[in-house]
Amino acid sequence: MGFSLATSTSLCGYSYHITSPSQKGLIKIASFGRNQKLTLSFMIPELSRKAQLRRSLCCKLQGLDFEERTSPAEVKKEIEQCYELIQRLGRGVVYLGSSRLGPDHPHYTQSFELGKEIATLLNCTSWSGAGPGLMDAVTKGALQAGKVVGGFKIGKEAGEWTATNFHPYLPLDNYLTCRFFSARKHGLVDAAVRATSSDKTAVVALPGGIGTLDEAFEILALIQLQRIGSSLPVPFILMNYDSFYSKLLDFIEECEGWGTVSTGEVASLWNVCNSNSEALAYLMEYYGLSPTEEGTNIPCLRNDSQLLSS
Repeated sequence: MGFSLATSTSLCGYSYHITSPSQKGLIKIASFGRNQKLTLSFMIPELSRKAQLRRSLCCKLQGLDFEERTSPAEVKKEIEQCYELIQRLGRGVVYLGSSRLGPDHPHYTQSFELGKEIATLLNCTSWSGAGPGLMDAVTKGALQAGKVVGGFKIGKEAGEWTATNFHPYLPLDNYLTCRFFSARKHGLVDAAVRATSSDKTAVVALPGGIGTLDEAFEILALIQLQRIGSSLPVPFILMNYDSFYSKLLDFIEECEGWGTVSTGEVASLWNVCNSNSEALAYLMEYYGLSPTEEGTNIPCLRNDSQLLSS
């Protein structure tokens, strides 16, 4: 329960003033009259907890610098800048993933190796949100492979290193710091679109939270509705490291049971891989590649335990 009240009344010649709960859930009732003053205070624990939560939220909101959309032209301009960056660096593999999992997490090491080997296999640009965590892992992996890396940065990630608009090591002309999430999403989608049959692109969803799921399902919906922007199909890989997404896959099966999605519909839109070797083998088959082709001589059929120990 919770309420906010500030009112006055009179009774038997006395005037009463009831104040709203304080930040600690304290309610005061003061009475005045006949040269007397009486103040009654009491606590409501539940109100206290909720008041503290509201105060905490207000403090966080006050610390944020919200950018107003003063005109649709500002969003359009940023989308155009995203497209210009893609035209300059080239389309390729788009990585979605958590900004919270750092170098001490096993998924970081696996993502680093995956970014390095896919960049070598497909000989393409690697794209991500240019943030910390698993986005950082694939960026470093692709750079170690000697391939081009681009990114669409946002001013605020769940990880705290993006407090500034500058990436710690990518060249300034290889990424764009977006003000608007909508523009950033346009960029991430367009970077994976196959404009010609020679384009080798993919979408790779690494383990992640709300932001990753939001981006993954938006792209999945575009593929489902054939609105990805090209008639050429784009492979979508869901990396199910350590069964990270298994409960999500169970939920999708439940949706099939309820009839909200058709049986096998979602499974036809992406390929679920439990290891890097599965993902690399899938991409080789998808694009008809061989690990012995020029530029693709990589140990792509090793399993992940071998990758981690190497």
